[in-house]
Amino acid sequence: MGNLKYFGTDGIRGKVGELPITPDFVLKLGWAAGKVLTRHGSKKVIIGKDTRISGYMLESALESGLSAAGLSAAFTGPMPTPAIAYLTRTFRAEAGIVISASHNPYDDNGIKFFSSNGTKLPDYVEESIELEMQKPITCVESSLLGRASRIVDASGRYIEFCKGTFPNNLNLNGLKIVVDCANGSTYHIAPNVLSELGAEVISIAVQPNGVNINKECGTSHIYMLQRVLSEKADLGLSYDGDGDRITMIDHLGQKVDGDQILYIIAREGLKQGNLSGGVVGTLMSNMGLEIALKQLGIPFERAKVGDRYVIEKMNEKGWRLGAENSGHVILLDKTTTCDGIIASLQVLTAMVRNQMSLHDLCSGINMFPQILINIHTPSNINPLENNNVKKLTKEIEEELSEYGRVLLRKSGTEPLIRVMVEGKDKKQVKELADRLVKQIKLTIDII
Repeated sequence: MGNLKYFGTDGIRGKVGELPITPDFVLKLGWAAGKVLTRHGSKKVIIGKDTRISGYMLESALESGLSAAGLSAAFTGPMPTPAIAYLTRTFRAEAGIVISASHNPYDDNGIKFFSSNGTKLPDYVEESIELEMQKPITCVESSLLGRASRIVDASGRYIEFCKGTFPNNLNLNGLKIVVDCANGSTYHIAPNVLSELGAEVISIAVQPNGVNINKECGTSHIYMLQRVLSEKADLGLSYDGDGDRITMIDHLGQKVDGDQILYIIAREGLKQGNLSGGVVGTLMSNMGLEIALKQLGIPFERAKVGDRYVIEKMNEKGWRLGAENSGHVILLDKTTTCDGIIASLQVLTAMVRNQMSLHDLCSGINMFPQILINIHTPSNINPLENNNVKKLTKEIEEELSEYGRVLLRKSGTEPLIRVMVEGKDKKQVKELADRLVKQIKLTIDII
């Protein structure tokens, strides 16, 4: 990813109206992508989006650029990111494009690409697109221009695909589920999937208006799911704006994150005899997960943060299950990318099959206290290279010993330094994290 100017760990992202999320840039991006992708034969690209108001503007710009390069665009309207990966495969399209900034506020947006196989584009294709963008736009002759169409049954197709990952001999009858769709792209998908499988569904944040996506709802604002308690529901499911993340709440109102979800799915796979090898987490995965998997005899590997790196590690090991603690869960035996709805269905399968609550399914994993703090920093500054920060980090690691960790990293999608401190004692972890944050902020001010 080091040679890329615009593509980050998860496509291209930024503030709407500022480079690179401007109509002229996105038009050029569509054209450049079209020029690169037409070399591979197919002439169709699937374009989906979340519910941000800027999606209308950006999909029009993309379609114009693709058309000028000779590619036709098929629009789905608001659809979860993993749905576009699925539809790209099922329509045998050359690529899928998603207009979304995931869990970010409405005034951000981004562009993500999927290959014809429903996987993230390889680095060399992204590099080729960026090289093409340095050239002036040309237009194919009129008879070769791309056309625009709409896939009218996109949501129905994807609902059936999701339901197909749930066992035919089971149902969700008798389960009461609160579903928070973040006013995002799962608003018309997730409640239907769950109710059609038999659950009683209480839907919240399912009235997108273009500017309320992720606003005090979704995976980043889990307190919304305290509704689980007032409704006396069995559990709550919370999706992010583009539906590739899932966070859960048990019937006691306790949060269940990606690490715990990974543990439940891995243990159930082991029990059913269909867990292929081990599982992949990230540098951020809780030490409690590692210990719990070890007790089950399940191999565990850490990848760099970012679902593309988790998938790379999974492919390298030949394993089929991986996740980030943020709620990106990847089940390669079900689909090609992280999918919040499909991941939640696997946990619900374990609940129904074992007749256990979500709370009880989590009882085998003891999570270490973990503090995560985000520090805003100018993109041209890297305080992590500072000697005082390095020295303090080393001192903290020595104090935590073998039962704790420190992880400092620059975000690949936002102008943030992410500080994570983990250990057995919650009070100690908080004190150490505060010390480290103070030093990093001091360093930024000096720089």
